[in-house]
Amino acid sequence: MDVLSHDVLIVGGGGAGLRAAIAVAETDPKLSLAVVSKVYPMRSHTVSAEGGAAAVIKDDDSLDDHAYDTISGADWLCDQDAVELFVNEAPGEMLQLEHWGCPWSRLPDGTVAVRPFGGMKKQRTWFAADKTGFHMLHALFQTTLKYDPIQRYDEYFVTKLLVDDGRCRGVVAIELATGRIVTILARSVLLCTGGCGKVFPFTTNANIKNGDGMSLAYRAGVPLKDMEFVQYHPTGLPFTGILITEASRSEGGWLLNKDGYRYLQDYDLGKPEPHPVLRSMELGPRDRLSQAFVKEQEKGRTFEGPYGDYVHLDIRHLGKAKIDKSIPFVRELCRKYVNIDPVHEMIPVRPVVHYIMGGVHTDLDGATPLAGLYSAGEAACVSINGANRLGSNSLTELLVFGARAGKAAAKFALEVEGSGSSAISAQAGDEQTRLEKDFLEKQGGTERIATVREEMQKIMEECVGIYRNGKELERGAEELAKLSERADNISLDDHSHTFNTELTAALELGYMMDSAEAIIHSAKARHESRGSHQRTDFPERDDDKFLQHSLAYRTESDAPRIEYAPVSITRWPPGKRVYGK
Repeated sequence: MDVLSHDVLIVGGGGAGLRAAIAVAETDPKLSLAVVSKVYPMRSHTVSAEGGAAAVIKDDDSLDDHAYDTISGADWLCDQDAVELFVNEAPGEMLQLEHWGCPWSRLPDGTVAVRPFGGMKKQRTWFAADKTGFHMLHALFQTTLKYDPIQRYDEYFVTKLLVDDGRCRGVVAIELATGRIVTILARSVLLCTGGCGKVFPFTTNANIKNGDGMSLAYRAGVPLKDMEFVQYHPTGLPFTGILITEASRSEGGWLLNKDGYRYLQDYDLGKPEPHPVLRSMELGPRDRLSQAFVKEQEKGRTFEGPYGDYVHLDIRHLGKAKIDKSIPFVRELCRKYVNIDPVHEMIPVRPVVHYIMGGVHTDLDGATPLAGLYSAGEAACVSINGANRLGSNSLTELLVFGARAGKAAAKFALEVEGSGSSAISAQAGDEQTRLEKDFLEKQGGTERIATVREEMQKIMEECVGIYRNGKELERGAEELAKLSERADNISLDDHSHTFNTELTAALELGYMMDSAEAIIHSAKARHESRGSHQRTDFPERDDDKFLQHSLAYRTESDAPRIEYAPVSITRWPPGKRVYGK
């Protein structure tokens, strides 16, 4: 097995990973830095983000307003010290990104344009039309090219973290083009691999988002925090799950049930007519809008389709000129994937899984409880998102905490010695044997990857959806445990080494099973309703018992061990989330 070595190793080439790489290179240009990504960086999922990134810039806004909106939107489960740090550093990161070439949309006077976004009481979401993530990722990627220490390993798939003497010392990875298995040693490792939305059948997430980094950390003994909080975006296309951005509603779009009625006015989410600064009811927080959809479904007021019930998003009244200027990508998506033109026709939408509020447990600098291991972006849980993330906070989060984690990982690498040891070599050899014996050379397995994956997704949709209850969560946990045993009986048809996508799919299925396990058991243990976690058998929020972060630790048994950690409260005591007028 080939052995490579670097000072800092970043797993994931999306927004958080690239921002972290720049931070490492700027901390000390002498550090050797590797960015390992299973896709070419410009194909990372950050590129698909449409609506915008939040940061205070206008005179009528304030850092305290941004902090309070974030904390209230999170149903008080976020760490307020993390939120205050986030909102303070956000404007600087956004201005820095502009200096690196991100083409923010502008007002006629040349100032940065901002738009309203769900759950925010002020307009503070910067945007680049409705391809914000695309332009942000381009700016970050192009900036990394000027730093010689950054060495990329594109289309390398990480399968294991190497840990010795209580410290993360590198990874084992597969070069997808050749099947070559390599050890990459590092003084510090940073996980920026995104979320795990593909554990659900209908999601805005790309096929690459399988919880890779979450599972790698989980298997290394690091807890996954707040995994029960899964955000559904209220407007995804029913068949594909493709996102119809929140910007379509911030520009004035309406959600209509099958009677043509703007049903959100029945759910205490704001004014029926758009407010000049605040929002219309269509810009309530994502968890509340998704829950309102379920209520409409129960009342028989939704359309029935081959891929589940749906409602209509109507933007026809905005007019062609505004649609083509402000949300042109929405029109493009509708034409390509639904064969409709939203200038003239209404868009079918349904709630789809969009974002995992939980992730790898980290501190404010991205450090995990395992020395030498860091995480940032959606893979991590700092936590600023708590029980429900506000739209447009995530793109800014990957900048702020990608930069902080990169700096911290660099400083750690400067303070410790090299990473090689006989124990690490043995671990890497064991991983190579596992990949060969359990996958490439295995014969006679009776299970198919697609069958197990679809059954897992069905369990998650039925048992850990927008509304949950103890009986269904218990059933889901039992069925998932049985499915995990069946997953061990998978064998591959493709035993080649070159671009073996079946091997990759099998390994990703294992990552997804880990994430699903953490989600369902964390949800089962939380006996309250808070944000995106709604228990019909425990309908009230319980601050006395559950104003705490859940921590899921992997065990040798079927179920993870669930522990709890306190939430950091600084200036805003828990209150009632109020959006209606």
